Amino acid sequence: MLRALYDWIIQLAAHRRAPALLGVVSFAESSFFPIPPDAMLIPMCLSRPDQAYRYAFICTVTSVVGGLLGYAIGAFLFEAVALPVLSAYGHADALATFTAWFERWGAAVILIKGLTPIPYKVVTIAAGAAHFSLLVFFVCSVITRGARFFLLAFLIRRFGPPAREFIERRLNLIAGVTAVAIIGGFLALRFI
Repeated sequence: MLRALYDWIIQLAAHRRAPALLGVVSFAESSFFPIPPDAMLIPMCLSRPDQAYRYAFICTVTSVVGGLLGYAIGAFLFEAVALPVLSAYGHADALATFTAWFERWGAAVILIKGLTPIPYKVVTIAAGAAHFSLLVFFVCSVITRGARFFLLAFLIRRFGPPAREFIERRLNLIAGVTAVAIIGGFLALRFI
């Protein structure tokens, strides 16, 4: 079943509308959607390594724009929208923690959290709710999201065929590690 799903995703990744869908997923993930764009970016880069940097650019731009929406949700719609979204992910109490972190470490919170499996939407919403500097938030988002997506694109371009072969031979292991990383990111926020 996992093999069939993987083959289907690789086929979809080569579709002509895949870049637009990647942009939608990347935008949504930064403000409300639970699945990270890496789930599309990696197969798309494996399918078309010659387009890896283009895909990373699409992810970066749409993630940052989605992050601005998340920031706006936190700043202007915290009670009506942000609190229910954070509660749905089990992070309703994370705002106080993130606010304290923004006051203490500022931009480092965005730079570090944007690279980790911790859901970026929590960072964007919390930054808005904490009324963190919008300019600093924007610059840090461009840096951290760009670094994450372009690093993935670079690694796949550099090690593409061997990486694809490795993934295909160890698909169950890769899927398990990925699931653990995503769940770990959500759980890490519970204990922060």
